[in-house]
Amino acid sequence: MTHPFGKELTVGEVAARSGVAVSTLHFYEAKGLIHSNRSQGNQRRYRREVLRRVAVIKVAQRLGISLAAIGEALAALPAGHAPPRRTGIDCLGVGGRNWTTGSPP
Repeated sequence: MTHPFGKELTVGEVAARSGVAVSTLHFYEAKGLIHSNRSQGNQRRYRREVLRRVAVIKVAQRLGISLAAIGEALAALPAGHAPPRRTGIDCLGVGGRNWTTGSPP
């Protein structure tokens, strides 16, 4: 199934573009941090928004934020959405603003 705004990405394409291993993407998916659709051949297909989610996860981990806390912050997003570009890591309460309300955390 192709997303209306463009081609969905394979797990290998997401891994190459995001700089994380395929196994890491599978782990993130198992933890509910990212989501995929399945092709007719039962292969994972990711929307492009997953690239921003993975970038936020990587930065947050470098800052020492736990995967549980990252998952809680990402769970507040509408289904299938990535953190807004302008706020990026702010959705995790880092950087002085909470992206969901626009106010200080």
